[in-house]
Amino acid sequence: MEKLGSQTIKFNTPPTILECASIVGPKEAQGPLAKYFDQTLEDEFWGEKTWEKAESKIVKETVNTVISKAGIASSNIDCVFAGDLLNQCISSSFGLRELNIPFFGVFGACSTFVESMSLGAICIESFAKYVLCATSSHFCSAEKQFRFPLELGNQRPPSSQWTVTGSGATILSASGQGPYITYITPGKIIDMGIKDANNMGSAMAPAFIDTLITHFNDTGRSPSYYDAIISGDLGSIGKDIVIDIAKSKGFNIKNNYDDCGVLIFDKNSQDTHSGGSGCACSGTVFSGYLFKQLKEKKLKKILLIATGALMNSTSSQQGESIPGIAHAISIEI
Repeated sequence: MEKLGSQTIKFNTPPTILECASIVGPKEAQGPLAKYFDQTLEDEFWGEKTWEKAESKIVKETVNTVISKAGIASSNIDCVFAGDLLNQCISSSFGLRELNIPFFGVFGACSTFVESMSLGAICIESFAKYVLCATSSHFCSAEKQFRFPLELGNQRPPSSQWTVTGSGATILSASGQGPYITYITPGKIIDMGIKDANNMGSAMAPAFIDTLITHFNDTGRSPSYYDAIISGDLGSIGKDIVIDIAKSKGFNIKNNYDDCGVLIFDKNSQDTHSGGSGCACSGTVFSGYLFKQLKEKKLKKILLIATGALMNSTSSQQGESIPGIAHAISIEI
């Protein structure tokens, strides 16, 4: 590894993304990417008594699926990086407590998937042969914790997003035929004072822009280098904001930029307003759709920048603003 510029790390022997797996809920199963997921659920409980237990089961089964697809023994995996949206990351820790692999609980809000992959890639370059990365989220458990109990039937404003129910998991390897993680650009906390928890795209957009421009400045690359630049879950409102801000700063990303939260749902038919969000948003879209595009070489170079809102119900109740974070990972084949 070597550091480039102010924040970027270059991998001189790039880790391989060996395999991916994804499981999603019923609403995601009705979306345009349904055929790319390994499994889709008929209901949000999946046989469990609570939404939280269901989320733990989802991440557990997704991890079991990716290990099986990779064809390696779990005892050969050196460590796991996993996280979710619930307090103390209980979905990950309870879901993976029987895995018997060294575990790092990670929280980066909706940026957790790329954060986990970034830390996993550093471990691969340092000591590990295989590293497992996983994230999960659940619409019902997230709404219950961050916004309002579903029983209240609160009306959602047009700027709100729909937390993706599902889990994405990947195994990184020290050897393989790619796709490769070539660069990571960890993000800084950016807080522009936005307090509206129903407008996460606006709150996270400044962090995306900061990491995007830093990545280009550090690497000397331009937006045209990539076949696709993908944000984690800014939604349609955040997507429009970053296109305009990037252009004003001399970076035209309109032609090759899209957002996982926009891709996973059909805005016109599914009533998700601004689009998808949650840890599983970028986790499932990458592990399902984008990874297959890379393996089939329909995409050869992508820049995945997952965004997160670093807030919880307590900070909102105390009148705090919503700090944003965005981590970037360059994936090439």
